[in-house]
Amino acid sequence: MINYLKQSAITKSLDRLATIHRKYFSISILFCIVFFSNTKIFSQYDKQPVRILFLFDASQSMLGKWNSNRKIDVATRLLEELVDSLKSKPHVELALRCYGHQSHVPPQDCEDTKLEIPFGKGNHNQIKNFLHTLEPKGTTPIAYSLQKAGGDFPMGTNARNIIILITDGKEECKGDPCAISLALQEKGITLKPFIIGIGLDNSIKIDMECIGKFYDASTEESFADILKVVITQILNPTTAQVNLLDIHNKATETNVPFTLYDMHTGGMVYNWVHTINDAGNPDTLYLDNNVTYRLKVHTIPPVEKSNITITSGKHNIIAVNAPQGSLSLKVAGTNQYGSLKCIVRQAGKTHTLHVMDFGYFEEFLVGEYDLEILSTPRIYLNKVKINQSTTTTVEIEEPGLLNLQMGSPGYGAIYKLSGKDMEFVCSVNESAAQLALVMQPGTYKAIFRYRTINETILTREKNFTITSGTSTVVSTKY
Repeated sequence: MINYLKQSAITKSLDRLATIHRKYFSISILFCIVFFSNTKIFSQYDKQPVRILFLFDASQSMLGKWNSNRKIDVATRLLEELVDSLKSKPHVELALRCYGHQSHVPPQDCEDTKLEIPFGKGNHNQIKNFLHTLEPKGTTPIAYSLQKAGGDFPMGTNARNIIILITDGKEECKGDPCAISLALQEKGITLKPFIIGIGLDNSIKIDMECIGKFYDASTEESFADILKVVITQILNPTTAQVNLLDIHNKATETNVPFTLYDMHTGGMVYNWVHTINDAGNPDTLYLDNNVTYRLKVHTIPPVEKSNITITSGKHNIIAVNAPQGSLSLKVAGTNQYGSLKCIVRQAGKTHTLHVMDFGYFEEFLVGEYDLEILSTPRIYLNKVKINQSTTTTVEIEEPGLLNLQMGSPGYGAIYKLSGKDMEFVCSVNESAAQLALVMQPGTYKAIFRYRTINETILTREKNFTITSGTSTVVSTKY
């Protein structure tokens, strides 16, 4: 009835057909770096335009003393040094937004934020000069300023957009910077922030986790060092490759779509189709290193790997077991079904993995699968084995055609004879006087009664045989 051929000569040289209100900042200086990414990958990543927006706190609390001077003076000096260091980077553009610098408190002005120096090339001295004019005055609308900062970047370009937030205090306008950060990330506008804090107690450090990656600086020197580390991570590309391993732990599997998710937001960050490059190795990717990823490889069934961290300054290898083989479905002779499908499940499980068409092949993870072929009657094959880099072929017999002539509409069904028992195949149409049906070869029984006859004893039954490639006429006329 069925030819089940294991490990045919078709190998993996055949490509797949087809198969992404917090309290914080207590008497501290914080740098929150948020990545905006209109384009997730750029072929010349190290030459990709980078736009950095400094979001600077000039609220009244910045007049307080920290280490060697007032907080405003320390932060200004560090920011000027950072701006100077970026003059030699021709692909980097800068801008400056300030808050808490226009209105005195009291009263509170919770919309006291303004883009003072927009993005442009060679505006480093403009930024430094404006910083010298700042005199802390107002309140601290961090959440509102972050929200407005999202619109400060030119649209429609392939630039990497970055925000550096500098503040010494908590949100004072009942906003939720954590929620704003998360919302921007979920919308694909921002990626996970960096946070650099000075003088934070442990309870506030925990709160920082809702905003992004936290760095703690206790002195001006350590603060400056951390800034350099963060800027290095912003400007330097981090490379990685995804190794899809076969049963021999070799990175030979490829041409499979895969998705990288942000573990923090759950959102999709990258959607790619895996590629082996011209050198015969998994292709090199450029990833943002401040994100903890979850990888989902869209094999059948899919495989996943969570809590993937990317180390800056090195080539990262992300390996996952994904050994595959192929399943091919065929009908012997002429396929009179036209479109015949098969439900594929993992052996012993009820979840449908795939609905596959006959006449094609599909790749699956190495293992055993249960097949439910939607022929008439249905065919069930259990524990069909898929082996590494080979094709398992399942071939069913050529069907025949049943022409059931009832003469008048009525009630009944067709059953497949199996030893001393019979199995239901299908019901007849109560409104039709005949039935044409493509069926698998075998012995069957038709049971029928006219709708106009109200006597059970007048039920008709007929045994018949379906043969491959032939038409069988069966009459249950009275």
